[in-house]
Amino acid sequence: MGKGKNVAIGAAIAGVAGYVAGILTAPKSGKETRKDIHDKAIQTKVEAEKQLKKLHSQLDELLKQGKEASTKLSDSAKAEWVKLAATAVSSKDKVRAVLSSIHEGGTDDKDLQKAVQDATTAVDHLKDYLAKNVKNAKS
Repeated sequence: MGKGKNVAIGAAIAGVAGYVAGILTAPKSGKETRKDIHDKAIQTKVEAEKQLKKLHSQLDELLKQGKEASTKLSDSAKAEWVKLAATAVSSKDKVRAVLSSIHEGGTDDKDLQKAVQDATTAVDHLKDYLAKNVKNAKS
């Protein structure tokens, strides 16, 4: 699932690059071209913001589930949980910072892409951990 999201992000970035290349070669005035580029940049950031908000919510929910489940786990599973939770909280904080930066207009595509990648990886790891350990704890 994480790889699919990364491919989607890469495709979106490639799409934007293709769109910009098309705009720059289209027979429009400079003013129209700049407006088109500006509008596409805003659309891309809005879509990234939606994805980041969704990932932030998923991290929050998975952290709650993991915290509840960790009370019933073995010591080694709890230790693994502590590491995963710390990484997830750090990722969640980065997502929050990038979202704030988007609102202030001070973020770039690399920051957005990195935040999405990190959060997606954290979500995937938490889901895998919960699927494996909660199932084992119930057995």
